[in-house]
Amino acid sequence: MKPTHDIHVKEFIPLVSPNTLKEELPLSSQAYQTVVAGRGAIQKILRKQDRRLLVIVGPCSIHDEKAAIEYAERLAALKEKVKDTLYLVMRVYFEKPRTTIGWKGLINDPWLDGSCDIVSGLRIARSLLLRITEMGLATATEMLDPITPQYIAGLVCWAAIGARTIESQTHREMSSGLSMPVGFKNCTDGGLATALNAMIAAGSPQSFLGIDQNGQTCIVTTTGNPDTHLVLRGGKRPNYDSVSIQEALGLLREKGLAETIMVDCSHANSRKKHRAQAMVWQDVINQRIDGNDALIGLMLESNLFEGNQENKGDLAAMKYGVSISDACISWETTEHLIMSAHEQLERHFQKEPISEGSMNMPRYRVA
Repeated sequence: MKPTHDIHVKEFIPLVSPNTLKEELPLSSQAYQTVVAGRGAIQKILRKQDRRLLVIVGPCSIHDEKAAIEYAERLAALKEKVKDTLYLVMRVYFEKPRTTIGWKGLINDPWLDGSCDIVSGLRIARSLLLRITEMGLATATEMLDPITPQYIAGLVCWAAIGARTIESQTHREMSSGLSMPVGFKNCTDGGLATALNAMIAAGSPQSFLGIDQNGQTCIVTTTGNPDTHLVLRGGKRPNYDSVSIQEALGLLREKGLAETIMVDCSHANSRKKHRAQAMVWQDVINQRIDGNDALIGLMLESNLFEGNQENKGDLAAMKYGVSISDACISWETTEHLIMSAHEQLERHFQKEPISEGSMNMPRYRVA
């Protein structure tokens, strides 16, 4: 009798358990302190207990360990310069959703050659997160595969659910159990209803199939994630302007959700023109200075060098520090934008009266 299952499956390759990988690459004391402080700082920003703007900044995707560490070292130094006005978190994105086919990110294909050595990809990803958090730098990533969090989530301070997976029940359920704040992007057509529904689902208790720390398939039950927020990334048109922001706030109020919005300066908001991120960035900074405290954060796609390049399947044959996914702004542009925003916000905070809810807090909250 011919089998009726796994007809199109070529092979099953055993995967290391989350516990085994964590024993190999354990959470250090410094990394632990960074993760706890990072999550705490982000929670306070979302809850309007910290005036600083949250900035998720870094490469569209990580494909080169050396370049990622160099970027992290630069960002860690810059973080100290702007810590009174901005809370910098590095984008450390290891998984990339594909519209059809293509490179799925470092975890899926770490050698860039289609070999899909996922065990090595998980090991490299966890190692990089350890090294970055040990610098005192908080980390952010997109959670794409629902199995991945058990391997790396303990080293992540902020997570995103992307525009292509926002409708997925699996990702909403997964988010309800994640240990860090989660930003939900509006879907690719620009509509917000799907993201708002996802926030409600993620904030609620859920039961679903998953794995535990031993890699055992099990029923996962969650309490719901209280720290979710909306991320505007544009759609058929940009949606970072003040009118779009007010429309989004109205919808959040109708659903009884927290009035907290992050703006993604890339993707449809910049019409996929990486240099246009600067225009989006400054517009949002202006809105925040004008008094819109619902704008709690910004995202920038940034790398050591601007632009992007084709994945040639050989790291040695590619330009160092240049994205192989979306085009990014350069480090110099990134530093200029962040320092400029810091100076503007510093002047603004000096003039801004302390609200009743923050009377017992220092003027600046530094994690």
